[in-house]
Order: sequence, then C-alpha cells, then structure tokens
Amino acid sequence: METTYLEDLSRDGYVVIESVIGEQRIEKLRAAGARATELARSGQWPYVRTVGKQFPPWNPTVEKGIWGVQHLMHPDLPGNDVFVELYFAEDVLRIIRHLLQCEDEHLIMELFNMLVRPEQDFELRWHRDDIPAEAGPDEELQRLAHPAWHTQYNLALWEDESLVLVPGSHKRARTETERAAGPFEANLPGQLVVKLKPGDIAFYNNNILHRGVYDSRRERMTLHGSVGHVAGDALRARNVLQHGVGAWVQGCRLDVLEREGDRERARGMRQRLVDMGSVSGEVGYSLKG
Repeated sequence: METTYLEDLSRDGYVVIESVIGEQRIEKLRAAGARATELARSGQWPYVRTVGKQFPPWNPTVEKGIWGVQHLMHPDLPGNDVFVELYFAEDVLRIIRHLLQCEDEHLIMELFNMLVRPEQDFELRWHRDDIPAEAGPDEELQRLAHPAWHTQYNLALWEDESLVLVPGSHKRARTETERAAGPFEANLPGQLVVKLKPGDIAFYNNNILHRGVYDSRRERMTLHGSVGHVAGDALRARNVLQHGVGAWVQGCRLDVLEREGDRERARGMRQRLVDMGSVSGEVGYSLKG
C-alpha cells in the first residue's frame, strides 16, 4: 500500500491517506486546538495568519479575524505537548520516511501550524509556495526540476474541503489558460477539491498549483505541517525560516515524548533545523501578498 502513496504523490503531486489517527487522538487534538484558536482570536497568542493577508509576515493585529494559528510547538503555547507528540509520532514519520525515501538521520524539523475557520469567508489566490506568480515558463521549469526535499501535509481534525489544486501541475509550467486566469478563478481546468475526513492526511508538493477556500460557516482545525530532508537545506531554508521558527526552536519541549528513541530522533531533527538557520543568513520571504 505504501508503494502506491509514493507513486500517487510523484504522479499527481498529492496523496490522501485515510484514518492516520484515531478518534481518541482527534478529540485530544481538538481540545488543544480549540484552546489555541481561542487565544489567537482574542489577541492573546501573537503568532497568527490574519484574514486579508496570504503570506508572511503577518501582523498580530486581528481585527478582521484569523485563518491560521502559527507555531503549535512553541513552548509558550498552552497544550503544545499534544502537538509535539503528534509531529514527532512514529505513525506520521513512518509515512514521511517512505515518501522521502530516507531514514531518521535525514529528517529535519520544519513547521507545524493550524488552519482554522475564519470569522468571514476568505480565499487564497492560486500559487506555488516557493515560485512567484511573475515567473516565466523557463524559470518555473527550472525551479520545478529540483527534488522537493520535503513533505508538506494537511491533517484534518474536522471534515475539510478547503484545499483546491491542479493534479500534475507540480511537474510543468503553467498553461496559457492558467497564466491568464484571475487569482481567485473558481473553475480552473482540471482543478480538484481535496476532501478529508477527521483523521485523514493529505501530503502534497508545495509547488503544485493550489489555493485555499475557507468557509466561515464550517468548523475547521487542520494541522498544517512539513518535514524536510537534510539534502534540501539550501532550497528549503527560506520557505521554512521565513516563518520565524528559529526564534524559539531550541525551547521546543521534547521531554514530553515518552520513548527515549523518539526523543533522540526529535533532538536530531531539531538540531538539523538549528544548523540550517546558522548557515542561511537573511532568507527574506518566498512570496508577497
């Protein structure tokens, strides 16, 4: 079965794996997620994604509401232990090792955030996470030719139909129709809505052509994470470090992991992120808007 996961991801640019976590863990994560969301909406947690702004940096002012909670593993966030346990869980990392075709010693801690229901409808424009919209076909192909060197995922705690993407677009430049389309085009040829049930996880190439459509009437808590491969340090540095994770990563509480083997693996992943930051210098931001 895992062989098909890698084949699907390579061919389509995304793969959905059902029931990765069970109801008991979902309920525990929902409780921690609800608390984090409440703190964020009330302005008591400054690391948020604000409605009206698609990419970092985000201002912590939340007058228009939020669509995401950043830095779930930050040691100052109440309930961070629940998120640390999931991010470094073997049942998730086992899939990631398979998709990256690597071992534990190659894994790099990256990002773990949560996408939530906005208080007003909000949409993201069509984009690739690390290739600007202004890039021409040659530049797109050049950037897409690099191995991804990471896995990015959405793990749903409630039913989620927010991610819209164009399968296969991670391997090609945009078509003329895609280039001419408006940033919020609702019916791009070949687009697909990724449908997740609670406990399902969608892995996707972050340079697939995609967007988000967020409905203020539907509850949403979707854990949005990424794990890197050590071979991709130079390519991944900006995409990861632009979120500010380097400011607190050393304080991430790995002692909450029960098994020493899990703690050792997590310490290695964290150190590789620290090492990435120590040699990267000023990284700037991938996209504007």
